[in-house]
Amino acid sequence: MPLNLPTFYKRLGSSIVFAAIMLTGLLYDEKAFLILICLINVLCLRDYFRLMHKIDPEAVWPDWLTTTIQVIALLLIIPVFFIHYVISWPVILWAVLPVTPALLILGGVLSKKTSLMAVLQSIGGIFYITLPVILLLLMRMDSKVLPIALILMIWSNDTMAYLVGSFIGKTPFSSISPKKTWEGTIGGATLTIVAAGVIGHYSHTYQMIDWIMLALCATVAGTLGDLLESKLKRIADVKDSGTLMPGHGGALDRFDSLLVAAPFAFVYVVYFMK
Repeated sequence: MPLNLPTFYKRLGSSIVFAAIMLTGLLYDEKAFLILICLINVLCLRDYFRLMHKIDPEAVWPDWLTTTIQVIALLLIIPVFFIHYVISWPVILWAVLPVTPALLILGGVLSKKTSLMAVLQSIGGIFYITLPVILLLLMRMDSKVLPIALILMIWSNDTMAYLVGSFIGKTPFSSISPKKTWEGTIGGATLTIVAAGVIGHYSHTYQMIDWIMLALCATVAGTLGDLLESKLKRIADVKDSGTLMPGHGGALDRFDSLLVAAPFAFVYVVYFMK
C-alpha cells in the first residue's frame, strides 16, 4: 500500500489536535480524566448507535432509548470515581452492571412497540464501550502511568503499522480490513513491544515483563478491537463510524483498539502485576 501524503498529512494534523486533548485529560488530574472518559463514552456510544441503526434498520428504537442509555452509562461511570475509595471495584461492578440490563430489557418488553432487539443492542453497547471505560478509570485511579502507557502503546502500534505497511506491506492481513497487511501488523507490534522492553529496562516503577505484557495487550487485543469495529462498519456498509476527526472517522474509529485492549490490561494489572 503506497504512502498517500495528503491523507497522511490530514491524519497527522487531526492526530495532533486529538493528542493535545487526550494528553490534557490524561496528565492534568483525576477530574480531567473523568471528564475525558465521559466524553469518550458519549461520543463512542453515539457512533455505536449509528452503526446499529444501519445494521438492523428494522429494529424499533423508542425515543427514550438512546438518551436513557447515555444517561445510564454516565451514571455507571461517575459514581465509580466518587465511591472507589470507600467501596472496592468488584462490589461496584457486580452490584451495578447486572441491574442495568435487567431494567432495560424490562422496559423493552413492556414498550408498546417491538423494541426488544434495540434494547439488546443497547446493552451490547454498554458492555462494548462503557465497561472498558470504567475499567480504564479504575486503572487510572490506582496508577496514573498505566492508562497513559496503554494508550501510547496503542498509538505507537497504529502509527508504526501504518508506516511499515505503507512502505513494505504486500500481504493482506484480513478480508475484514483490506488495507491492513501482515507486514504492517507484525512491524507495528514488534516495534511497540521492543519500545516497551526498552522502557521496562530503564523503568523503576514496574518490571520489564509488565511493560511487555501491556504492549501485548495494546498490539494483540488492540488489533482485534480494530478488526471488530471494521466488521461492524462492513455489516453497516459505511466507511467510518462518524465524522469527528478528519482522516480518522468517528470516535469509535479512534478508540476501537482501546475498548478491547483495556479489559485485558485491567485483568493483567489486577491479577498478575506485582
